[in-house]
Amino acid sequence: MQLIREIVQEAFISGCLTVEAEEQLRQRLRTKYDTKDFRAFMLLQHAVMAGTIRQESRDLALKQQSLVTAS
Repeated sequence: MQLIREIVQEAFISGCLTVEAEEQLRQRLRTKYDTKDFRAFMLLQHAVMAGTIRQESRDLALKQQSLVTAS
């Protein structure tokens, strides 16, 4: 299993936090992790909130919501 900071690094490289990566983060956050992983996760949260990194699950939810609204 990847370290949190490795998952975060992939999100920064691609510019997108995938649904799969979100699930991996949830699993890793349930276990012990070090300060470097915690800091990386906090950077990811800030980047998602700032719009620097897209969150695939949010994009999918918005798309589905717009489909329902359009019907």
